[in-house]
Amino acid sequence: MDFVRRHALLAILGVALALPAVAQKRYDSGASDTEIKIGNIGPYSGPASAWSTFGKVAEAYINKVNAEGGIHGRKVKFITLDDGYNPAKTLEQARRLVEEDQVLAIWGVLGSSPNLGIQKYMNAKKVPQLFAASGATRFGDPKNFPWTMGWQPSYQQEARMYAQHIMQTNPNAKIAVLMQNDDFGKDYYKGFVDGLGDKAKTMIVKHSTFEITDATIDSQIFEAKASGADVFFNIASPKFAAQAIKKIAEIGWKPTQYLVATSQSIAGTLKQAGLENAIGVITATWQREPSDPSAQDSKDIKDFFAFMKQYYPSGDPNDSVIVTGYCSIQTLVEVLKQAGDNLTRENLMKQAANMNMTVPMLYPGVKITTSAEDFHPIKKVQMLRFNGTRYEPFGLSATASR
Repeated sequence: MDFVRRHALLAILGVALALPAVAQKRYDSGASDTEIKIGNIGPYSGPASAWSTFGKVAEAYINKVNAEGGIHGRKVKFITLDDGYNPAKTLEQARRLVEEDQVLAIWGVLGSSPNLGIQKYMNAKKVPQLFAASGATRFGDPKNFPWTMGWQPSYQQEARMYAQHIMQTNPNAKIAVLMQNDDFGKDYYKGFVDGLGDKAKTMIVKHSTFEITDATIDSQIFEAKASGADVFFNIASPKFAAQAIKKIAEIGWKPTQYLVATSQSIAGTLKQAGLENAIGVITATWQREPSDPSAQDSKDIKDFFAFMKQYYPSGDPNDSVIVTGYCSIQTLVEVLKQAGDNLTRENLMKQAANMNMTVPMLYPGVKITTSAEDFHPIKKVQMLRFNGTRYEPFGLSATASR
């Protein structure tokens, strides 16, 4: 009898000891049984404040997630700070988020230069810098920066597509380029030059730059017209992109215009320029356009408008920056769900590097995929042309090659 009791007791003890292992929860700073802290930094002031809607829609979506019970019962505390699009300020705010607020990760910092300003710090601290809101190629380099991952397609690949389209449709084009003089502008320009190849030296007849602190770019537009260019590549943030489109119309210049995807917003850029002035502008996308009449019966569109009405009524649903933020923050939520109860920074990066999904409002056929060697989640884009009311897709979609 003693023998039987002893073995029964050992069996019960073994089960008891095994249970914690099965249900084990693992946390780093910023995570607990009840909460997940996520940091964010964006340009709520300064020359790039038109992009502030990116952080605002993310905060609104997190409010929705929390209202519906959170993630595995945990509420998300979303701490978003202003950097005025100043990389030095971005670093200061990142230090605050990591060292004082002790967030689990920083998501969606907006802009190439701001993300570059914190990349080394985040990797030294081994804190995820997830879904950087920039298409700069250096934010998809897992070998050298394993704690940094971008989200949107590569600027260089997008620019190469524009270059290839120009060579196919106007092989003798004379091109004027307006470039924001920072990492964002330089990355686009490199891709564009690479796409033109040997013809870049003869086809680009004017390359003008501006600083994001400048008041206007009028003189650059006058110089671009005077160069005799019949194609204009607009590499600028929304404020300056709108100025360029408006000034081009005012002076009666009629080049074929290409506009970088990050500034394609109808609400944030084209309305400021005057919709009639933007007719014919060519850009590219990886996400749905809310105003597309052919998509109004789509569940994605209906759900998006319902979300905007309830959680972000002050936002313009036709602002493409809002759509981008909406898709990107949903991607983060899915990664947090994948992480389950293992809310360590290491596991968060592991899950981010193991995505095969889609989220609402991505363009049909666009998927989010990553691996330990591939930190570029979105690789497919569709070319668009503005018709005075909305963008219309044309040509074939392109899959990015790295």
